Amino acid sequence: MPIKAALTERSNGCCELCSSTNDLSIFEVPPVKEPNSDKSVLVCSTCSEQIAKTAEMDNNHWRCLNDSMWSQVPAVQVTAFRMLTRLSKAGEGWAQDLLDMMYMEDEQKAWADYGVAADEIEEVAPTRDSNGTVLVAGDNVTLIKDLEVKGANFTAKRGTPVRNISLTDNPEHIEGRVNGVRIVLLTTYLKKMPLFEDK
Repeated sequence: MPIKAALTERSNGCCELCSSTNDLSIFEVPPVKEPNSDKSVLVCSTCSEQIAKTAEMDNNHWRCLNDSMWSQVPAVQVTAFRMLTRLSKAGEGWAQDLLDMMYMEDEQKAWADYGVAADEIEEVAPTRDSNGTVLVAGDNVTLIKDLEVKGANFTAKRGTPVRNISLTDNPEHIEGRVNGVRIVLLTTYLKKMPLFEDK
């Protein structure tokens, strides 16, 4: 039986998280080596977009997990656990209360934790220089190639130090002053300076 047909039968044609019947689609619960109904849930577009972070989180919408977290379907339990964890980290006390009540078999818990760990890695992707060294705010870096600074009419020369950098939301960019001008620089053109230069 095709996956969607199996999920539709299992869910009675409703979103397995919030029970909506609108615009249902398959959500594969990672990690998935080979798609099948046991590793998937049927979700509406509202749930799907918020799980994938392509729409802003509507915390109240997820109060539906109060019911769906008790599903006998492992993929539904795992998805509910991951979303409750995300909500709990966003400061929703009720989500933590539900997590405290939730029970899963060891295998399901390991599956659920995998997604939470992947989420955390994604959220805090470190900023790294051209050598892969992690950069933090306040570090000093040097340019490893000449860069033309558009709009400021100068070229930042290779070897130019950029001191006391600031991080941005994008791990591939930092902000710093070059020739007195504050600019955004690509981390692929930077090398972290050692804290103490060799004498």
